[in-house]
Amino acid sequence: MYQSIRIADAKASRSAAVAIGLFDKTKSLPAGYKALDAHLGGALSEAIKRSELSTARGAVTALYPEKGAARAYIVGLGDGERASDAVRIAGAKLVNTAFSAGLDRISVMIAPALAGQKDADSDACAAALGEGVVLGNFEFVTFRGTAGKGGDKNAKKAAALTVDVESKLFKCARQGAIVAESQNLTRTLASTPPNVANPVYLGEFCRKMAREVGLTCEVIDAKKAKRMGMGGLCAVGAGGSTPPVMIVMQWKGRKGQGPRAKGKNNPQSAIRNPQSPILLVGKAVTFDTGGYSLKPSDSQTTMKYDKCGGAAVIGAMHAIAKLKLAQPVTAIIASAENLVDREAYRVQDIIKFYNGVTCEVTNTDAEGRLVLADALSYGCKTFKPRAVIDLATLTGGVVVALGSHMAGAFVNDAKLREHLFDAAEYTGERLWHLPLWEEHRDQMRGHHADLINSSPVREASPIQGAAFLSFFVAKDGDFKKKETVPWAHIDIAGTADRKGDGPLYQRGATGYGVRLLVRAVETWK
Repeated sequence: MYQSIRIADAKASRSAAVAIGLFDKTKSLPAGYKALDAHLGGALSEAIKRSELSTARGAVTALYPEKGAARAYIVGLGDGERASDAVRIAGAKLVNTAFSAGLDRISVMIAPALAGQKDADSDACAAALGEGVVLGNFEFVTFRGTAGKGGDKNAKKAAALTVDVESKLFKCARQGAIVAESQNLTRTLASTPPNVANPVYLGEFCRKMAREVGLTCEVIDAKKAKRMGMGGLCAVGAGGSTPPVMIVMQWKGRKGQGPRAKGKNNPQSAIRNPQSPILLVGKAVTFDTGGYSLKPSDSQTTMKYDKCGGAAVIGAMHAIAKLKLAQPVTAIIASAENLVDREAYRVQDIIKFYNGVTCEVTNTDAEGRLVLADALSYGCKTFKPRAVIDLATLTGGVVVALGSHMAGAFVNDAKLREHLFDAAEYTGERLWHLPLWEEHRDQMRGHHADLINSSPVREASPIQGAAFLSFFVAKDGDFKKKETVPWAHIDIAGTADRKGDGPLYQRGATGYGVRLLVRAVETWK
């Protein structure tokens, strides 16, 4: 695939190839395409008359007009439902078509098609176009060796692609491309194997990334975490090949003091910021065997993706800094390996978390909630956030309930729920709201300790994880009170990776959550 993609303003286009979008049931060429059609000698209007032309979502038809351009493409946008999703898929299909054709530049026109769809948000569709061409260009080939697939014959001929976009859509399309680049960073990080991407690797990765984009970063190592009382993180990571870490990154916000204004790299300086940050928390278990509650071998084959929640938070912070968003944001990534070892934690161990809550371990494969408990309680007490959003591949139960088309969302605040669901609709990273009642919290209360980490009954299994985490999101870090900060727990176990190739993503990591989080921060009031 292309080594780089650039989004350019079409007013200076010099492309020899052009692409337009068409929705289903378009009986005549939209008026906005008439000038282009004349330039192409009527090739578009002739094509639209043909019964074999497909305008199904993602369909691409190549035309070779006698004048005006070397080639033209008609990209199908489907029936008009969820138009931005259709445009995102169209962008992904188009970049693959362009690469196969060896193109280094293509002009894309979708505004005339959108003008005929009353429910199409042109800004959302423009952003989706930028996202689609970048997401569709993703390949994870870092570890291919000498027996791998040979290079594509077009790779040297077209190492980079310029996509010219209509002027009125250009700004949003370019921003969408930036976010998608960060999502691809998440996909790369998620795809990196566990013998490379261990907790220590993630810490070093974040340090380097923070320097490059203007974030602050502190990595709390296992020794410091133990001194601080982070019993969940330390227990889960005790048997790992490398020790666990807690990664803290800060974006001070465009209107605030720059993160390096005084030459310091101290995330706790945000406490002095009069504008409380949004707190993003991610689970990054770099490999999960289940510990002594051992997973079957088939269930371990995708466990490098158990770090996808943390990887999505890392990607979101990358985009937030690149876009220089106004809101201050703090990110905490809790990272450990859950392996079997004589030092590993056991069933019936009792551990104490950062906030003093204790837990009797009833299942070592319910480990994600243990590392998140320390991250959430530390984040709430230290940074006093205005709201908390955590992402985690937490339960298989949410996959059974919702499949791979949406993530499960547990939100304790109506305004935060509305805000997140608006962001989900805009970005196409869909959510479904699930309940969390006091009865569910009672299900997690223990006999020998305050809590158990897994109920002996499987009913409401995805809610069990959320109920457990609810004990660690006290407002202003005062855990003696029941009042909680506005908080959303998003279980991405079904959306973090794909088992097969789809219209937008190849098999493997999707980077789900990056677009959602960036949009939520960007539109925060």
